[in-house]
Amino acid sequence: MGVPIKLLFTKGPSYFSRVVLLVIITIALLVVGRYTQWLDPVRSKLDVLAVPFYWASDIPERVSLWLDDRLLSRQEIQAENKLLRNQIRVQESRLQQMASLVAENLRLRQLMNSSEIVQDRVLVAELIGVSPDPLVHKVIVDKGSNDGIYVGQPLLDAFGLMGQVVSVTPYTAQALLITDNSHAIPVQITRNNVRTVAEGVGDLYELRLRYVSSTMDIKEGDILVSSGLGGRFPVGYPVAQIEKITFDPGEAFATVIAKPAARLDRSRHVLLVFSE
Repeated sequence: MGVPIKLLFTKGPSYFSRVVLLVIITIALLVVGRYTQWLDPVRSKLDVLAVPFYWASDIPERVSLWLDDRLLSRQEIQAENKLLRNQIRVQESRLQQMASLVAENLRLRQLMNSSEIVQDRVLVAELIGVSPDPLVHKVIVDKGSNDGIYVGQPLLDAFGLMGQVVSVTPYTAQALLITDNSHAIPVQITRNNVRTVAEGVGDLYELRLRYVSSTMDIKEGDILVSSGLGGRFPVGYPVAQIEKITFDPGEAFATVIAKPAARLDRSRHVLLVFSE
């Protein structure tokens, strides 16, 4: 006789018994893994096997990011590029302004160092204007009679004598530069104290000496300082340096060209000297 069909389906542990057995095994594995190291080799191997699943689960997010980067509209890219260019321009302007401030700070340091050399009392002023006529070498400073400024007062920068005050208002003053056609200043050579006169010729980079005979002891490179004759400029302020000497046999005097010591075309801060 064969085995009844009912006995085939009812043979072995029941479904409930299987669930209970699995729960017990699970709890036992948890306890063993929690309080012992017996399952560490198995756990490490399982971690290695799980890596591909982690990579696979991250694929949708990676694809989404890639699509976001590739599907940006042309307008968004142009707007972003425009914003970045504007930011670059702002940073460049700030960098230029900082460079300007650094240069101005250096000029002020040079000016203050030169004021320590000057024996007379000085006042720092700032140029606020220049003459619009290229044939007239005049500047305007932001100090006037309210500050004690007077006509004839010497004007210097950090490198040498610039000129003298020719007109004053309560808040400003106008100064004539030593290179103006109408200006002349008595000077002397520091090497030998030979005296002469330096005249302006309407060029910010050139002065000429008057009445230099062929027998005068003068050389290229000689330094000229104010001699103090005439009582307008104090003695010893740098004026110019001899650049070129030309002796013409047909002329009674030599042609002597000197370069002004002051930075007449760029100095912004100046010293007004109160001579005793």
